[in-house]
Amino acid sequence: MILRLLSAALAGLALLAQAEARTIVDSAGRAVAVPDRVERVFASGPPASIVIYALKPEALLGWPRALRGYEKPYIAPAYRELPETGRLTGRGGEANLERVLALKPDLIVDFGSVRGTYIDLANRVQDQTGIPYILVNGRFAETARSLRLLGRALGVEARAEALAGDAEATFAALDDALGAVPMDRRPRVYLARGPDGLETGLRGSINTEIIERAGGRNVADVPGRRGLIQASPEQVIVADPDTIVTWDRIFYARVWRDKLWRGVAAVRAGRVYLSPTAPFGWIDRPPSVNRLMGLKWLAGLFYPELWTGDLRRDAARFYRLWYRVELDEAALDRLLEWARGRAP
Repeated sequence: MILRLLSAALAGLALLAQAEARTIVDSAGRAVAVPDRVERVFASGPPASIVIYALKPEALLGWPRALRGYEKPYIAPAYRELPETGRLTGRGGEANLERVLALKPDLIVDFGSVRGTYIDLANRVQDQTGIPYILVNGRFAETARSLRLLGRALGVEARAEALAGDAEATFAALDDALGAVPMDRRPRVYLARGPDGLETGLRGSINTEIIERAGGRNVADVPGRRGLIQASPEQVIVADPDTIVTWDRIFYARVWRDKLWRGVAAVRAGRVYLSPTAPFGWIDRPPSVNRLMGLKWLAGLFYPELWTGDLRRDAARFYRLWYRVELDEAALDRLLEWARGRAP
């Protein structure tokens, strides 16, 4: 009953405000009436929260999961203590609509997949609450376009243009440095997720497209399928990747001694790399604009002779531009502790 009353009230307000609204065509082709001034934004999940923070942090109503202590130094001080809002999408989508309504957002944003499941959710939530809900494509290939789209929706076109230009420059530099490397000379890479390393993403999935974009070949490939899977130990052994990347510290600590993994080429060669994860992962977790820093890191690991960027300098610059924080030397040391692949 409460939800129906609140929904009706907000729907009425939305009709009154239509004269002051703009129409934004989102990445799914949906025409959405968005208020002329967007000051309060609910992020439907972690990927959306990162891109909203990068573009217009003062509008972000909270983090889907509250920041942990080790993550906070890598975020501008004013936004470290934002409340936990929960999420509408993905694993653990526990935010109920009453909670969303109580926050009184001007706009709900989802950043990531724009397939049918997410379109249906956006339409349903928008119909039930009267709150405009836009879907923004989170694929690497759409990064610049998506930043500009969201910049228009949030009214921060100049900021969006600066970030879109930086993303385009990163992609262009990668293509220039690595584009001539033939496929059969590219590293064969496995993304090890979770403490046992057996969760991974199939080639072409949003969680692992960073591998291919950085010039690697994802060994987890099932033609016609995408997304996360649970691999078997036998599949990993047969695939025998020459490079493994992970964000899980438990896995990284045990992989060097585990009988299953010791025979894999990447472990024998010492080519297992632990991604920094503060404030967000460089590989995925979540797959948002945070991965742009991961592209530079992976390119340097895969092709040290071709990609000659300075990781420390690049990280400091990325965090300054995208996360609005100036990292001191100690913070950079902590961030990059394992990024060069030192075994524990």
